[in-house]
Amino acid sequence: MIKKWLWVLLGVMIVLTIGGFFPQSEIVPIVKNAPVQQPQTPGTPRNVNNTLLVDSNQLFAHVQKLNFQRYGKMERMYTRSYITNELRKFGWQPQLEKFPQGVNIFTQRPGTNKTAGAILIAAHYDTVPASPGADDNATGIAVILEIARLFNSASTPKTLQLAFFDQEETGLLGSKAFVSQPTHLKNLQGAIIIDMVGYACYTSGCQKYPTGLPVTPPSDKGDFLAVVGDLETLPLLNTFSNSSENLPKILKLPIPFKGLLTPDTLRSDHAPFWYQGVGAVLVTDTANLRNPHYHQPSDIPENIHREFFTGAAQIIINATSSLLK
Repeated sequence: MIKKWLWVLLGVMIVLTIGGFFPQSEIVPIVKNAPVQQPQTPGTPRNVNNTLLVDSNQLFAHVQKLNFQRYGKMERMYTRSYITNELRKFGWQPQLEKFPQGVNIFTQRPGTNKTAGAILIAAHYDTVPASPGADDNATGIAVILEIARLFNSASTPKTLQLAFFDQEETGLLGSKAFVSQPTHLKNLQGAIIIDMVGYACYTSGCQKYPTGLPVTPPSDKGDFLAVVGDLETLPLLNTFSNSSENLPKILKLPIPFKGLLTPDTLRSDHAPFWYQGVGAVLVTDTANLRNPHYHQPSDIPENIHREFFTGAAQIIINATSSLLK
């Protein structure tokens, strides 16, 4: 009975902390554009380490080139064409995986140890009607394309898999279709789902919380990157850390009972992985609790906080590098 009571208390505390979706605060100032590594000759293996640095200009260029509604069939087809062309440019071989309502994109780079398993990095590429979806979720697409560039010839024990899900906005349909294929789950050691990582705010009150909270919110600014994970797979969640004071702060949220007590933490593509017993984390700027342009026509590249976006991408790349070892 005591253990059961403690679990319930933990769940309630997390509900209060998350406040509806995920908490949101603001970002620590980030250094100017990180230096770019010189591209290596394709096919020349190199050891991966935490010095893989984001190219802020390339990162933001992807968001600008995806500055259009990605809701209709033709728009999503054009988006797939852009993503697959970029992947091929970086030496990857993308595959289109059709399901009744749409098309996912999948590619992988085998690791050096066949028994080490795989790590998946994924984001959705569709939008709601009438929104260009710069933050939601061109930022997620851009981070994965930057990962594809940086890890194109990296040599790591684990296999690196990349996926771009269709129809997230209509009920997580792409990720549900993905996890329904046993081959995708075989040897999968964990997944990082990226959904909105480009918006920060620094004025008092810009970070919103549900009404009626009986506790004082940790911050009324949106200066952090939230990482939401399953309490059963804490090592995956704990992979995320700040290696520099110039990177955004990280708020790690371990969710018990696979979100049973906090259903608002299940609103993105990590949820189908939880239901399949696969460890997954959602990386987010907390969406509508911070970003006033959420699902609006105003979700355009000009409203992305570029320094925060670059720092968030660097945090994700650092975690990816650690997980692949």
